[in-house]
Amino acid sequence: MSDPQHIKIVKELNRPGILFSLARVAGSSRVFVGASDAKVYDLDVMAEKPEPQEMAGHQSYVTGTVLAGNQLVSSAYDGRLIWWDTETHQAIRSVEAHKRWIRELVVTPDGSRVVSVADDMVCRVWDVESGGLVHELRGHQEKTPNHFPSMLYTCAVSPDGDFLATGDRVGHNVIWDLSSGKQVAAVETPTMYTWDPKQRIHSIGGVRSLAFSPDSKQLAIGGIGKIGNIDHLGVPARLEIFDWQKNERTHEFSDGKIKGLNERLVFHPENKWLLAAGGDHNGFYQFFDLAANKSIKHEKAPMHIHDMAFDAEANEIYAVGHGKIVVWQMSATEEAASS
Repeated sequence: MSDPQHIKIVKELNRPGILFSLARVAGSSRVFVGASDAKVYDLDVMAEKPEPQEMAGHQSYVTGTVLAGNQLVSSAYDGRLIWWDTETHQAIRSVEAHKRWIRELVVTPDGSRVVSVADDMVCRVWDVESGGLVHELRGHQEKTPNHFPSMLYTCAVSPDGDFLATGDRVGHNVIWDLSSGKQVAAVETPTMYTWDPKQRIHSIGGVRSLAFSPDSKQLAIGGIGKIGNIDHLGVPARLEIFDWQKNERTHEFSDGKIKGLNERLVFHPENKWLLAAGGDHNGFYQFFDLAANKSIKHEKAPMHIHDMAFDAEANEIYAVGHGKIVVWQMSATEEAASS
């Protein structure tokens, strides 16, 4: 098994702006990244001299990039989804998907559906082949309890493809049956929401990342704890794990070792550990052993991390964020001891 205690950076690329999203071509070091300059870039990260090829079509931050067969689908703050041919880099289809900023885009395990969430507080499920709308899911309030606009930051699909989770600014998380589009459960994480009624009259925080466990029975929810000064993110990152079918919280991590937002959560494919990553002004990553109920590794990252992808064996981690693309490699304990 890849061991988080033996992890090292093997590639670090500087890029202008902020990279919000990442899609990796299976079995390769080729990635598609979505950037703050409204473009998608195709590049081989591990090449000696990577030569990014740009794909222009959006009008604002590209917040989602997912691969489905030989097509790439991207989402952006302009509210559109664009289908691309991964070889010609030509746009195949453009859909006006949301009325406000799209925050995240995910693809189902079988590649037949993509799911988008946006600040119009709607989750929409799309057919990859036709671009048609399959479900429109409304389970989040448009206003916070303090009567300000809310935000629908994140979504995740279960590994078995049966369920979908969505999480918003006030810590409300909904689990949906992906086939029928019906809500099947909801869990609350209100500690991830901070309201400042005095100085800024503003809220901050929210659920920023979601991930189902490999058996689809647990839901990991990431964000940040209560914030004293909402102009800064210098408070502990927060992670809560639920048995969502029983509506029972099984784990809670907010120990102060890591500060900022948990922007991305990824389970080891055999549930050996859970990786969380994000940042405040700086970046971090942190591994958790849920069976032992403890953090087993935490380190600073070269940048605030926005998105990550693993190889099939979870030995390599590809990550993008503020101004950088980074690749980490992990070795098994035996390999590290003999090297």
